[in-house]
Amino acid sequence: MPAETARLMRMATYASISVALVLIVAKLIAWGVSDSLSLLATLIDSTLDALASLINLLAVRHALSPADREHRFGHGKAEALAGLGQAAFISGSAGFLLLEAARRFVNPVPLESYGLGVAVMVFSIVATLALLAYQRHVIRKTGSVAISADALHYRTDLLVNGSVIAALWLSSVGWVGFDPLFAVAIALYILYSAWEIVRNAFDHLMDRELPDDERENIKSIARSHAKVRGMHDLRSRRSGMATFIQLHLELDDELSLLQAHQISDEVEERLQEVYPAAEIIIHIDPISVVPDEPTPEYPPEESPEGGQGLLNKLLP
Repeated sequence: MPAETARLMRMATYASISVALVLIVAKLIAWGVSDSLSLLATLIDSTLDALASLINLLAVRHALSPADREHRFGHGKAEALAGLGQAAFISGSAGFLLLEAARRFVNPVPLESYGLGVAVMVFSIVATLALLAYQRHVIRKTGSVAISADALHYRTDLLVNGSVIAALWLSSVGWVGFDPLFAVAIALYILYSAWEIVRNAFDHLMDRELPDDERENIKSIARSHAKVRGMHDLRSRRSGMATFIQLHLELDDELSLLQAHQISDEVEERLQEVYPAAEIIIHIDPISVVPDEPTPEYPPEESPEGGQGLLNKLLP
């Protein structure tokens, strides 16, 4: 794994925790002054962001450790496990907010201050935008699942913070009921975000195939070699940042083992240019032993949706 990739991922986790801690302090002060339920909602959200980012930090450190005797394929799935942990934290915060909002609907509480709360929310939006910009840069360079999950729930914070500003303004003009109402909306959106994180993590844990456009690209690269007569049985998956590609190349019968091996190496080099962090395994088949009817793209009992197909079966 490139050292630059590891450095970017570590820096992204440090930045995430730092921003979360700063926002916790700012929102705690604003909530203490205003007693706004919406501000409490976003304070809880930021606290869980910090806990989730801490889990992320530990998972990324583990995922970046090299393969060993017990884990020959590396530790990349630690990122997906971190995503599930984040989803659990986020779902818990949503449940708490729904209970607190129900209590406030029954017993409305007028807010005591608005200006500080709005100022803190504006500051939170600016800080979150800066963090997301850096996270997008890291995701583009690394493809990290854990950082993607982290960025997903920070993106929800933008909507949360904007909603809190609206709730505070509406409450300031006498519509106190909007404070718990916005808290409910925030909680429901947090639950939706948790579902997105679970779905992405589940895909990685269940070794979902690469997207169809990437699979077609792999096929195109393999078949572009002048001496390749065809290919079949492409299998692919991702584990953290690592990509695994397996395929069968169809070559002329009369080629020597050395020639066939050289062609296989050349195809692997072309694939490696597009997928530099991939582990590629190529099996060579003489064209005469390839069946007339190609192997189905997917076994009959499986769905092209991979892990998502199974997740849809397990969860209605």
